[in-house]
Amino acid sequence: VQQPQVLARIVSAVFALIVFACLVGDGYSSLPEDPELYCIFNHNGDACRYGIGIGVLAFLACIFFFMVDVYFPQISNTTDRKYLVLADLGFSGLWTFLWFIGFCFLTNQWSWTRAEDVYIEADSARAAITFSFFSIFSWALLLTFAYKRYKMGVEDFAQSYADPSSEVSAPYSSYPNISHESYQQPPFTHTAEAPEGYQPPPVY
Repeated sequence: VQQPQVLARIVSAVFALIVFACLVGDGYSSLPEDPELYCIFNHNGDACRYGIGIGVLAFLACIFFFMVDVYFPQISNTTDRKYLVLADLGFSGLWTFLWFIGFCFLTNQWSWTRAEDVYIEADSARAAITFSFFSIFSWALLLTFAYKRYKMGVEDFAQSYADPSSEVSAPYSSYPNISHESYQQPPFTHTAEAPEGYQPPPVY
């Protein structure tokens, strides 16, 4: 828990929880003469749905990657480690961008919202916009940590990898203490006297 990456992930989860809780709880209102609910962000339902969607997914992703951080030292398979780090890197980068879009979207719709359409929900709307802005930096920090861990893994792999083609194979040496000059004829080649006039076949 004391690792900076884990702390940043917990903070990001809290920010996401605040954003979608504000939008779910006070993001919709209704008029006395019309009981139908509408989004307080300029009556644009897409603004509320967008904020709720990225907030819920960000919260669930923080829980998942928090568990990954806990069990990451126990994962011995380098391929699994690589895919988890790449998933963290890609998701953090994507959600940094989506939080930026969400902040701009909510701010723009809030600026066009009429004051008579908002009552007590104004504080929740401002809180959703504020913590959307904070989420941009918290997820950018997670992106930085994920990139550092990925770069560290690549460098460790490069140091531990030895290219076999770079090693020049030494020629095979002959068996020690044996040379062609010291070669002796195998035993039992001339054990008997050959009869006169008979020439034994050459021994190869």
